[in-house]
Parts: sequence; structure tokens; C-alpha cells
Amino acid sequence: MASITIRGVKKNYAKTQVVHGVDLDFASGEFVVILGPSGCGKSTLLR
Repeated sequence: MASITIRGVKKNYAKTQVVHGVDLDFASGEFVVILGPSGCGKSTLLR
């Protein structure tokens, strides 16, 4: 069974940290939804 594992994702713009150490696990066949208010970093996380 295939999977995707993401550990410790961080993103900075200049000296401002906008994504702080995100860990995610996706198993084969799973559907994943990322929810949150505008400007919370959803698109940044996916990039």
C-alpha cells in the first residue's frame, strides 16, 4: 500500500514564519480536505 508522509514543513517570508512544523500522513485511497479561513496558509502548505 502506498502512502505520502510529510514531516516538519516550515515556510518563511523574510523573517516571518507562516507555516510552523506541519506533519501529515496520507494513506493510499484516502481523500484529504484542508479547511481554514482565508489567509491561514492552506495554499502555502500545498505549494
